[in-house]
Amino acid sequence: MDTLAAKDPQLAPLIKETQEFRIETDGSESPYEVLLKAIAYQSISGKAAATIFGRVKALGSNSRAPSPEEMLKLRKPILRKAGLSGAKILAMKDLAKKTIEGIVPSLEEANKLSDEELVKRLVSVRGIGAWTVEMFLIFRLGRPDVLPIHDLGVRKGWSITYGKKHMPKPKELLAFGERWRPYRTVASWYMWRACQRAGHAALRKIRPAKVRRKREPARATRMRPRPRRS
Repeated sequence: MDTLAAKDPQLAPLIKETQEFRIETDGSESPYEVLLKAIAYQSISGKAAATIFGRVKALGSNSRAPSPEEMLKLRKPILRKAGLSGAKILAMKDLAKKTIEGIVPSLEEANKLSDEELVKRLVSVRGIGAWTVEMFLIFRLGRPDVLPIHDLGVRKGWSITYGKKHMPKPKELLAFGERWRPYRTVASWYMWRACQRAGHAALRKIRPAKVRRKREPARATRMRPRPRRS
């Protein structure tokens, strides 16, 4: 923490005044299981997602989610009945297929791969985007230098911490975050703490990133012919 505070003095008060950085990873779930759950939780409330994922898990053996082999054998109507949309069923089956093929690595292999290689592999799975992979890198693998530049919490936390009225564009946050290397995960974690400390009222005041509008070229005015006098 001292190294990060020294690199960024404006971040130092937040580090001092909030709880100490800590991320606890679950050592029992494989990358396949983590991503299967992430797909189930996409775009719906946590309570509804937990109910649906509970039904999906019930389709597996040994009180765990269906294995890749089991997932490929499950018929779509059964998964539909569990509450999954057609898009999520396709995503889960693609995840299962790519796990069997070795594109989605085992936990042991994942720990040996770089962040870049993991992102490249995992975003090839249908329905898995960069943000989902970043959360996997942070909360499952405990990687220390991940900056989720599209995460609203991180972007709003940055605006609160640095006294800005607008959220940064992802590219701007990426450039700014260079000062946090090699502890960008830690900095991101404190951006989330900044959001918690600020509260909903303050967060609602933060505006979207500024968008520069391109000026349209001036339109040439057409000369209207004057009416002829007879």
